[in-house]
Amino acid sequence: MTRKTFAVTGMSCTGCEKNVEDALAAVEGVSHVEADHEADSVAVDVDANIADDALTAAIRDAGYDVE
Repeated sequence: MTRKTFAVTGMSCTGCEKNVEDALAAVEGVSHVEADHEADSVAVDVDANIADDALTAAIRDAGYDVE
């Protein structure tokens, strides 16, 4: 497993955290997700072969920006 952390903007509450977590959890190869709207970040535990593009696309598709 590899832990990846992304800066995510647009999250303002725990509901937003859940939206991001659910979007990332739906990506095959993701085993754990923890979003934090106060820190504007999300940490994702993934299989080593998962591309960052797949993860950032899931976040963007959920309606949030990734830096």
